[in-house]
Amino acid sequence: MHFWRASVLVLAAVVAGQAFAQDAALRIDAAHPRIFLVPRRLKLLRRERERQSLRWNQFNLLMAGKAPMPEPGFAAALYYQVLGSADAGRQAVTWAVGPGADLRQLALVFDWCQDLLSDAQSKTLAAKIARLMEQTRRDTSVAVVRNRVLAAVALSGHVPDIPERELDQALHHWWEGQILPAITAGRESLARDDTYALMEILHAIRDNLNQDLREAAPRFFSDLPMVHLLSYYPATFPAGENDYRIPAAPHSGEPDLRRAALSRAAEFSMVAYDSNAPGSQILQGWLLNDHFLMRGTFGAPYEFLWANPYQPGLSFFQAPLVLHDALFGRLFVRSSWEESAAWLGSFSGQLQIFQDGAVTSLDPHANAEPLDLGRALILFGTRARTFKVALEGARPVFVVGLKPRQNYLIEIDDEELAESQTDPGGILELDVPPNTELGIQLRESPR
Repeated sequence: MHFWRASVLVLAAVVAGQAFAQDAALRIDAAHPRIFLVPRRLKLLRRERERQSLRWNQFNLLMAGKAPMPEPGFAAALYYQVLGSADAGRQAVTWAVGPGADLRQLALVFDWCQDLLSDAQSKTLAAKIARLMEQTRRDTSVAVVRNRVLAAVALSGHVPDIPERELDQALHHWWEGQILPAITAGRESLARDDTYALMEILHAIRDNLNQDLREAAPRFFSDLPMVHLLSYYPATFPAGENDYRIPAAPHSGEPDLRRAALSRAAEFSMVAYDSNAPGSQILQGWLLNDHFLMRGTFGAPYEFLWANPYQPGLSFFQAPLVLHDALFGRLFVRSSWEESAAWLGSFSGQLQIFQDGAVTSLDPHANAEPLDLGRALILFGTRARTFKVALEGARPVFVVGLKPRQNYLIEIDDEELAESQTDPGGILELDVPPNTELGIQLRESPR
Protein backbone atom coordinates (compact mmCIF):
# COMPACT_ATOMS: atom_id res chain seq x y z
CA MET A 1 0.00 0.00 0.00
CA HIS A 2 2.84 2.38 0.88
CA PHE A 3 4.56 1.58 -2.43
CA TRP A 4 1.35 2.26 -4.38
CA ARG A 5 0.78 5.57 -2.59
CA ALA A 6 4.39 6.61 -3.20
CA SER A 7 4.08 5.73 -6.90
CA VAL A 8 0.94 7.82 -7.22
CA LEU A 9 2.65 10.76 -5.55
CA VAL A 10 5.67 10.44 -7.86
CA LEU A 11 3.41 10.27 -10.94
CA ALA A 12 1.45 13.30 -9.76
CA ALA A 13 4.68 15.19 -9.23
CA VAL A 14 5.88 14.30 -12.76
CA VAL A 15 2.58 15.39 -14.35
CA ALA A 16 2.60 18.61 -12.34
CA GLY A 17 6.18 19.25 -13.39
CA GLN A 18 5.31 18.70 -17.06
CA ALA A 19 2.32 21.02 -16.76
CA PHE A 20 4.50 23.66 -15.12
CA ALA A 21 7.11 23.35 -17.87
CA GLN A 22 4.42 23.65 -20.52
CA ASP A 23 2.87 26.67 -18.83
CA ALA A 24 6.31 28.26 -18.55
CA ALA A 25 6.91 27.71 -22.28
CA LEU A 26 3.61 29.42 -23.09
CA ARG A 27 4.04 32.31 -20.66
CA ILE A 28 4.60 35.66 -22.36
CA ASP A 29 6.68 38.25 -20.54
CA ALA A 30 7.32 40.63 -23.44
CA ALA A 31 6.54 44.30 -23.01
CA HIS A 32 3.28 45.67 -24.36
CA PRO A 33 2.16 46.03 -27.08
CA ARG A 34 2.38 42.34 -27.94
CA ILE A 35 -0.47 41.93 -30.43
CA PHE A 36 0.26 42.84 -34.09
CA LEU A 37 2.19 46.02 -33.22
CA VAL A 38 5.64 44.49 -33.23
CA PRO A 39 8.38 47.15 -33.32
CA ARG A 40 8.85 47.04 -37.09
CA ARG A 41 5.12 47.42 -37.82
CA LEU A 42 4.64 50.16 -35.24
CA LYS A 43 7.60 52.02 -36.72
CA LEU A 44 6.03 51.74 -40.17
CA LEU A 45 2.68 53.05 -38.92
CA ARG A 46 4.26 56.01 -37.16
CA ARG A 47 6.26 56.78 -40.28
CA GLU A 48 3.01 56.74 -42.24
CA ARG A 49 1.69 59.36 -39.81
CA GLU A 50 4.76 61.53 -40.28
CA ARG A 51 4.51 61.28 -44.06
CA GLN A 52 0.80 62.08 -43.98
CA SER A 53 0.09 59.06 -46.17
CA LEU A 54 -3.28 58.55 -47.80
CA ARG A 55 -4.25 55.74 -45.39
CA TRP A 56 -3.17 57.67 -42.30
CA ASN A 57 -4.96 60.80 -43.43
CA GLN A 58 -8.19 58.87 -43.91
CA PHE A 59 -7.94 57.15 -40.51
CA ASN A 60 -6.98 60.43 -38.85
CA LEU A 61 -9.86 62.26 -40.54
CA LEU A 62 -12.36 59.81 -39.04
CA MET A 63 -10.82 59.77 -35.58
CA ALA A 64 -10.15 63.50 -35.29
CA GLY A 65 -13.65 64.17 -36.60
CA LYS A 66 -15.16 61.97 -33.86
CA ALA A 67 -16.84 59.71 -36.41
CA PRO A 68 -18.78 56.89 -34.70
CA MET A 69 -16.55 53.84 -35.17
CA PRO A 70 -18.16 50.38 -35.32
CA GLU A 71 -15.19 48.98 -33.32
CA PRO A 72 -14.44 51.86 -30.95
CA GLY A 73 -11.93 50.06 -28.73
CA PHE A 74 -9.84 48.80 -31.65
CA ALA A 75 -9.86 52.15 -33.47
CA ALA A 76 -9.13 54.37 -30.46
CA ALA A 77 -6.37 52.10 -29.11
CA LEU A 78 -4.69 51.97 -32.53
CA TYR A 79 -4.94 55.76 -32.82
CA TYR A 80 -3.34 56.10 -29.39
CA GLN A 81 -0.42 53.84 -30.28
CA VAL A 82 0.34 55.66 -33.54
CA LEU A 83 -0.40 59.29 -32.60
CA GLY A 84 0.29 59.12 -28.87
CA SER A 85 -3.02 60.83 -28.16
CA ALA A 86 -3.74 60.24 -24.47
CA ASP A 87 -7.33 61.37 -25.06
CA ALA A 88 -7.83 58.57 -27.59
CA GLY A 89 -6.21 56.06 -25.25
CA ARG A 90 -8.41 57.09 -22.34
CA GLN A 91 -11.43 56.88 -24.63
CA ALA A 92 -10.48 53.27 -25.43
CA VAL A 93 -9.97 52.47 -21.75
CA THR A 94 -13.29 54.04 -20.75
CA TRP A 95 -15.07 51.95 -23.37
CA ALA A 96 -13.27 48.77 -22.28
CA VAL A 97 -13.85 49.03 -18.53
CA GLY A 98 -17.39 50.27 -19.18
CA PRO A 99 -19.80 49.02 -21.86
CA GLY A 100 -17.29 47.14 -24.01
CA ALA A 101 -18.22 43.46 -24.45
CA ASP A 102 -16.22 42.38 -27.52
CA LEU A 103 -13.44 40.13 -26.22
CA ARG A 104 -11.13 40.80 -29.16
CA GLN A 105 -11.31 44.57 -28.73
CA LEU A 106 -10.97 44.30 -24.95
CA ALA A 107 -7.75 42.33 -25.44
CA LEU A 108 -6.40 44.96 -27.84
CA VAL A 109 -7.20 47.81 -25.45
CA PHE A 110 -5.60 45.96 -22.51
CA ASP A 111 -2.47 45.36 -24.60
CA TRP A 112 -2.19 48.63 -26.53
CA CYS A 113 -3.25 50.97 -23.71
CA GLN A 114 -1.54 49.15 -20.86
CA ASP A 115 0.49 52.18 -19.78
CA LEU A 116 -2.71 54.23 -19.38
CA LEU A 117 -4.48 51.75 -17.11
CA SER A 118 -4.53 52.44 -13.39
CA ASP A 119 -4.01 49.43 -11.11
CA ALA A 120 -7.73 49.31 -10.44
CA GLN A 121 -8.62 49.58 -14.13
CA SER A 122 -6.06 46.91 -15.03
CA LYS A 123 -7.51 44.47 -12.50
CA THR A 124 -11.10 45.27 -13.52
CA LEU A 125 -10.39 44.83 -17.20
CA ALA A 126 -8.31 41.67 -16.68
CA ALA A 127 -11.15 40.13 -14.67
CA LYS A 128 -13.66 41.09 -17.37
CA ILE A 129 -11.52 39.54 -20.09
CA ALA A 130 -10.96 36.34 -18.08
CA ARG A 131 -14.70 36.07 -17.45
CA LEU A 132 -15.50 36.37 -21.17
CA MET A 133 -12.83 33.78 -21.97
CA GLU A 134 -14.50 31.36 -19.58
CA GLN A 135 -17.98 32.09 -20.95
CA THR A 136 -16.89 31.25 -24.51
CA ARG A 137 -14.49 28.39 -23.80
CA ARG A 138 -16.74 25.75 -25.39
CA ASP A 139 -17.03 27.70 -28.65
CA THR A 140 -14.45 26.36 -31.13
CA SER A 141 -15.34 28.58 -34.09
CA VAL A 142 -12.30 30.29 -35.59
CA ALA A 143 -13.34 33.83 -34.67
CA VAL A 144 -14.04 32.96 -31.02
CA VAL A 145 -10.82 30.95 -30.65
CA ARG A 146 -9.04 33.99 -32.11
CA ASN A 147 -10.65 36.20 -29.47
CA ARG A 148 -9.42 33.95 -26.68
CA VAL A 149 -5.91 33.68 -28.14
CA LEU A 150 -5.55 37.46 -28.30
CA ALA A 151 -6.93 37.71 -24.77
CA ALA A 152 -4.43 35.12 -23.53
CA VAL A 153 -1.51 36.95 -25.14
CA ALA A 154 -2.64 40.23 -23.58
CA LEU A 155 -3.23 38.77 -20.09
CA SER A 156 -0.15 36.55 -19.82
CA GLY A 157 1.89 37.66 -16.83
CA HIS A 158 -1.04 39.64 -15.41
CA VAL A 159 -3.22 36.77 -14.19
CA PRO A 160 -2.05 33.26 -13.24
CA ASP A 161 -2.63 30.10 -15.29
CA ILE A 162 -5.62 31.16 -17.42
CA PRO A 163 -3.64 32.60 -20.37
CA GLU A 164 -1.27 29.64 -20.54
CA ARG A 165 -4.12 27.12 -20.36
CA GLU A 166 -5.92 28.92 -23.17
CA LEU A 167 -2.84 28.97 -25.39
CA ASP A 168 -2.28 25.28 -24.70
CA GLN A 169 -5.91 24.57 -25.60
CA ALA A 170 -5.71 26.59 -28.80
CA LEU A 171 -2.41 25.15 -29.99
CA HIS A 172 -2.71 21.52 -29.02
CA HIS A 173 -6.39 20.68 -28.75
CA TRP A 174 -7.92 23.05 -31.31
CA TRP A 175 -5.21 23.49 -33.93
CA GLU A 176 -3.40 20.15 -33.71
CA GLY A 177 -6.36 18.06 -32.53
CA GLN A 178 -9.21 19.54 -34.57
CA ILE A 179 -8.16 21.78 -37.45
CA LEU A 180 -5.10 20.00 -38.83
CA PRO A 181 -6.78 16.54 -38.98
CA ALA A 182 -9.73 18.12 -40.81
CA ILE A 183 -7.41 19.79 -43.34
CA THR A 184 -5.56 16.51 -43.89
CA ALA A 185 -8.86 14.71 -44.44
CA GLY A 186 -10.07 17.35 -46.90
CA ARG A 187 -12.85 18.66 -44.66
CA GLU A 188 -13.46 22.37 -45.03
CA SER A 189 -13.00 23.24 -41.37
CA LEU A 190 -11.61 26.66 -42.32
CA ALA A 191 -14.01 28.56 -44.51
CA ARG A 192 -13.02 31.55 -46.63
CA ASP A 193 -14.70 33.89 -44.16
CA ASP A 194 -12.49 32.51 -41.37
CA THR A 195 -9.29 33.74 -43.02
CA TYR A 196 -8.95 37.08 -41.27
CA ALA A 197 -9.48 35.60 -37.80
CA LEU A 198 -7.07 32.80 -38.68
CA MET A 199 -4.41 35.29 -39.77
CA GLU A 200 -4.75 37.18 -36.49
CA ILE A 201 -4.10 33.90 -34.65
CA LEU A 202 -1.03 33.23 -36.81
CA HIS A 203 0.40 36.70 -36.21
CA ALA A 204 -0.19 36.58 -32.45
CA ILE A 205 1.34 33.11 -32.04
CA ARG A 206 4.40 33.76 -34.18
CA ASP A 207 5.10 37.20 -32.70
CA ASN A 208 4.91 35.94 -29.12
CA LEU A 209 5.73 32.22 -29.13
CA ASN A 210 7.91 32.06 -32.24
CA GLN A 211 5.78 29.30 -33.77
CA ASP A 212 4.66 29.30 -37.41
CA LEU A 213 1.42 27.32 -37.54
CA ARG A 214 1.58 27.16 -41.34
CA GLU A 215 4.38 24.61 -41.24
CA ALA A 216 2.00 21.76 -40.42
CA ALA A 217 -0.28 22.52 -43.42
CA PRO A 218 2.01 23.88 -46.16
CA ARG A 219 -0.29 23.03 -49.07
CA PHE A 220 -3.31 24.74 -47.54
CA PHE A 221 -1.40 27.95 -46.87
CA SER A 222 0.44 28.02 -50.19
CA ASP A 223 -2.92 27.76 -51.99
CA LEU A 224 -4.70 30.28 -49.76
CA PRO A 225 -3.71 33.53 -51.55
CA MET A 226 -4.86 32.27 -54.95
CA VAL A 227 -8.04 30.77 -53.50
CA HIS A 228 -8.85 34.23 -52.16
CA LEU A 229 -8.03 35.92 -55.44
CA LEU A 230 -10.00 33.56 -57.69
CA SER A 231 -13.05 33.37 -55.43
CA TYR A 232 -14.11 36.98 -56.00
CA TYR A 233 -16.90 37.73 -58.42
CA PRO A 234 -15.41 39.70 -61.35
CA ALA A 235 -17.54 42.86 -61.07
CA THR A 236 -16.82 45.37 -58.32
CA PHE A 237 -19.46 46.92 -56.09
CA PRO A 238 -19.59 50.72 -55.81
CA ALA A 239 -20.33 51.94 -52.27
CA GLY A 240 -20.46 55.43 -50.83
CA GLU A 241 -16.98 55.34 -49.29
CA ASN A 242 -15.12 53.21 -51.87
CA ASP A 243 -15.55 50.32 -54.27
CA TYR A 244 -15.41 46.74 -53.03
CA ARG A 245 -14.49 43.41 -54.52
CA ILE A 246 -17.16 40.94 -53.47
CA PRO A 247 -16.20 37.42 -52.33
CA ALA A 248 -18.31 34.55 -53.65
CA ALA A 249 -21.10 33.70 -51.24
CA PRO A 250 -23.18 30.53 -50.84
CA HIS A 251 -26.38 32.55 -50.72
CA SER A 252 -27.71 35.27 -52.96
CA GLY A 253 -28.67 38.73 -51.75
CA GLU A 254 -27.14 42.14 -51.28
CA PRO A 255 -23.33 42.11 -50.92
CA ASP A 256 -22.09 42.06 -47.33
CA LEU A 257 -19.63 44.95 -47.29
CA ARG A 258 -18.23 44.12 -43.85
CA ARG A 259 -17.44 40.65 -45.16
CA ALA A 260 -15.75 42.23 -48.20
CA ALA A 261 -13.73 44.55 -45.94
CA LEU A 262 -12.49 41.66 -43.79
CA SER A 263 -11.58 39.76 -46.93
CA ARG A 264 -9.34 42.62 -48.02
CA ALA A 265 -7.91 42.90 -44.49
CA ALA A 266 -7.15 39.17 -44.56
CA GLU A 267 -5.14 39.60 -47.75
CA PHE A 268 -3.15 42.50 -46.33
CA SER A 269 -2.41 40.42 -43.24
CA MET A 270 -1.27 37.50 -45.43
CA VAL A 271 1.21 39.78 -47.18
CA ALA A 272 2.37 41.16 -43.82
CA TYR A 273 2.92 37.64 -42.52
CA ASP A 274 5.08 36.46 -45.45
CA SER A 275 5.79 39.15 -48.01
CA ASN A 276 8.21 36.94 -49.97
CA ALA A 277 5.78 34.13 -50.79
CA PRO A 278 4.84 34.11 -54.50
CA GLY A 279 1.14 34.24 -53.66
CA SER A 280 1.69 37.20 -51.33
CA GLN A 281 3.50 39.14 -54.03
CA ILE A 282 0.58 38.72 -56.42
CA LEU A 283 -1.86 39.63 -53.65
CA GLN A 284 0.15 42.78 -52.99
CA GLY A 285 -0.22 43.79 -56.64
CA TRP A 286 -3.95 43.15 -56.32
CA LEU A 287 -4.24 45.22 -53.13
CA LEU A 288 -2.27 48.29 -54.11
CA ASN A 289 -4.98 49.64 -56.40
CA ASP A 290 -6.11 52.65 -54.34
CA HIS A 291 -9.46 52.50 -56.09
CA PHE A 292 -10.36 49.91 -53.41
CA LEU A 293 -8.70 51.60 -50.44
CA MET A 294 -11.13 51.30 -47.53
CA ARG A 295 -12.25 54.71 -46.35
CA GLY A 296 -15.26 53.82 -44.21
CA THR A 297 -15.45 53.73 -40.44
CA PHE A 298 -15.25 49.93 -40.32
CA GLY A 299 -12.55 49.28 -42.91
CA ALA A 300 -10.19 52.26 -42.47
CA PRO A 301 -8.52 51.02 -39.24
CA TYR A 302 -7.80 47.63 -40.86
CA GLU A 303 -6.52 49.28 -44.02
CA PHE A 304 -4.14 51.46 -42.03
CA LEU A 305 -3.03 48.69 -39.65
CA TRP A 306 -2.03 46.11 -42.25
CA ALA A 307 -1.22 47.84 -45.54
CA ASN A 308 2.41 48.34 -46.52
CA PRO A 309 2.42 50.53 -49.64
CA TYR A 310 6.22 50.29 -49.88
CA GLN A 311 6.19 46.51 -50.37
CA PRO A 312 6.54 45.77 -54.12
CA GLY A 313 4.02 43.44 -55.67
CA LEU A 314 3.52 41.50 -58.88
CA SER A 315 0.74 42.18 -61.34
CA PHE A 316 -2.29 39.99 -60.60
CA PHE A 317 -2.52 39.49 -64.38
CA GLN A 318 0.23 36.91 -63.79
CA ALA A 319 -2.12 34.88 -61.58
CA PRO A 320 -3.80 31.80 -63.07
CA LEU A 321 -7.36 32.14 -64.31
CA VAL A 322 -8.19 28.57 -63.35
CA LEU A 323 -7.77 27.17 -59.85
CA HIS A 324 -8.66 23.61 -58.91
CA ASP A 325 -8.26 23.17 -55.17
CA ALA A 326 -8.28 19.38 -54.99
CA LEU A 327 -7.61 19.47 -51.24
CA PHE A 328 -11.11 20.73 -50.42
CA GLY A 329 -12.87 20.09 -53.72
CA ARG A 330 -13.19 23.63 -55.05
CA LEU A 331 -12.96 24.99 -58.59
CA PHE A 332 -12.79 28.62 -59.73
CA VAL A 333 -12.55 29.75 -63.35
CA ARG A 334 -12.41 33.26 -64.84
CA SER A 335 -12.49 34.03 -68.54
CA SER A 336 -10.18 37.05 -68.00
CA TRP A 337 -9.13 39.58 -65.37
CA GLU A 338 -11.52 42.19 -66.73
CA GLU A 339 -14.54 43.16 -64.64
CA SER A 340 -16.77 41.99 -67.49
CA ALA A 341 -15.35 38.46 -67.29
CA ALA A 342 -17.43 35.32 -66.90
CA TRP A 343 -16.72 33.33 -63.73
CA LEU A 344 -17.61 29.90 -62.42
CA GLY A 345 -17.25 28.66 -58.87
CA SER A 346 -17.81 25.21 -57.42
CA PHE A 347 -17.39 25.51 -53.64
CA SER A 348 -19.01 24.51 -50.36
CA GLY A 349 -21.70 22.52 -52.14
CA GLN A 350 -22.49 25.43 -54.46
CA LEU A 351 -22.17 25.68 -58.23
CA GLN A 352 -22.44 29.27 -59.49
CA ILE A 353 -21.79 31.25 -62.63
CA PHE A 354 -21.33 35.02 -62.82
CA GLN A 355 -22.16 36.64 -66.15
CA ASP A 356 -23.39 40.07 -67.21
CA GLY A 357 -23.21 41.40 -63.66
CA ALA A 358 -25.39 38.70 -62.09
CA VAL A 359 -24.83 35.50 -60.12
CA THR A 360 -26.79 32.38 -61.08
CA SER A 361 -26.83 29.09 -59.19
CA LEU A 362 -26.46 26.13 -61.51
CA ASP A 363 -28.16 22.81 -60.96
CA PRO A 364 -25.79 20.06 -62.14
CA HIS A 365 -28.81 17.76 -62.42
CA ALA A 366 -30.41 20.09 -64.95
CA ASN A 367 -27.31 21.01 -66.94
CA ALA A 368 -26.05 18.61 -69.55
CA GLU A 369 -24.40 20.79 -72.20
CA PRO A 370 -20.70 21.59 -71.73
CA LEU A 371 -19.91 25.07 -70.50
CA ASP A 372 -17.00 26.76 -72.29
CA LEU A 373 -15.47 29.62 -70.31
CA GLY A 374 -12.57 30.12 -72.70
CA ARG A 375 -9.92 29.19 -70.14
CA ALA A 376 -11.50 25.87 -69.19
CA LEU A 377 -14.25 23.53 -70.34
CA ILE A 378 -16.78 22.38 -67.75
CA LEU A 379 -18.71 19.12 -68.17
CA PHE A 380 -21.70 18.24 -66.00
CA GLY A 381 -21.52 14.62 -64.90
CA THR A 382 -24.62 14.30 -62.73
CA ARG A 383 -26.88 13.17 -65.58
CA ALA A 384 -24.49 12.48 -68.46
CA ARG A 385 -21.45 10.19 -68.47
CA THR A 386 -20.74 10.36 -72.22
CA PHE A 387 -19.45 13.62 -73.72
CA LYS A 388 -18.37 15.01 -77.07
CA VAL A 389 -15.55 17.49 -76.63
CA ALA A 390 -13.93 19.86 -79.13
CA LEU A 391 -10.84 21.68 -77.86
CA GLU A 392 -9.01 24.51 -79.59
CA GLY A 393 -5.58 24.75 -78.06
CA ALA A 394 -4.71 23.38 -74.64
CA ARG A 395 -7.33 23.91 -71.94
CA PRO A 396 -8.13 22.03 -68.76
CA VAL A 397 -11.34 20.00 -68.77
CA PHE A 398 -13.28 19.44 -65.55
CA VAL A 399 -16.28 17.26 -64.80
CA VAL A 400 -18.45 18.55 -61.93
CA GLY A 401 -21.40 16.99 -60.16
CA LEU A 402 -19.86 13.54 -59.65
CA LYS A 403 -19.74 11.56 -56.42
CA PRO A 404 -17.08 12.82 -53.98
CA ARG A 405 -13.98 10.64 -53.53
CA GLN A 406 -15.25 8.13 -56.08
CA ASN A 407 -12.98 6.26 -58.49
CA TYR A 408 -14.02 6.56 -62.15
CA LEU A 409 -12.84 4.71 -65.22
CA ILE A 410 -12.11 7.24 -67.98
CA GLU A 411 -12.24 6.24 -71.62
CA ILE A 412 -11.08 8.86 -74.11
CA ASP A 413 -11.03 8.16 -77.88
CA ASP A 414 -7.67 6.79 -79.01
CA GLU A 415 -6.35 6.84 -75.43
CA GLU A 416 -5.71 4.03 -72.99
CA LEU A 417 -8.31 3.40 -70.29
CA ALA A 418 -7.44 5.38 -67.16
CA GLU A 419 -8.74 5.55 -63.63
CA SER A 420 -8.94 8.60 -61.39
CA GLN A 421 -10.64 9.67 -58.18
CA THR A 422 -12.83 12.74 -57.72
CA ASP A 423 -11.95 15.26 -55.03
CA PRO A 424 -14.08 15.98 -51.93
CA GLY A 425 -16.31 18.24 -54.05
CA GLY A 426 -17.02 15.61 -56.71
CA ILE A 427 -14.76 17.31 -59.29
CA LEU A 428 -12.66 15.34 -61.77
CA GLU A 429 -9.92 16.90 -63.88
CA LEU A 430 -9.39 15.17 -67.22
CA ASP A 431 -6.19 14.99 -69.22
CA VAL A 432 -7.53 15.74 -72.71
CA PRO A 433 -5.14 16.22 -75.68
CA PRO A 434 -5.19 19.78 -77.11
CA ASN A 435 -6.69 20.69 -80.50
CA THR A 436 -8.86 17.61 -80.67
CA GLU A 437 -12.46 16.58 -81.16
CA LEU A 438 -13.24 13.35 -79.37
CA GLY A 439 -15.57 11.41 -77.14
CA ILE A 440 -15.20 10.83 -73.42
CA GLN A 441 -16.96 8.17 -71.38
CA LEU A 442 -17.00 7.84 -67.60
CA ARG A 443 -18.16 5.00 -65.43
CA GLU A 444 -17.76 4.28 -61.76
CA SER A 445 -14.94 1.93 -60.95
CA PRO A 446 -16.14 -1.36 -59.43
CA ARG A 447 -13.31 -1.24 -56.91
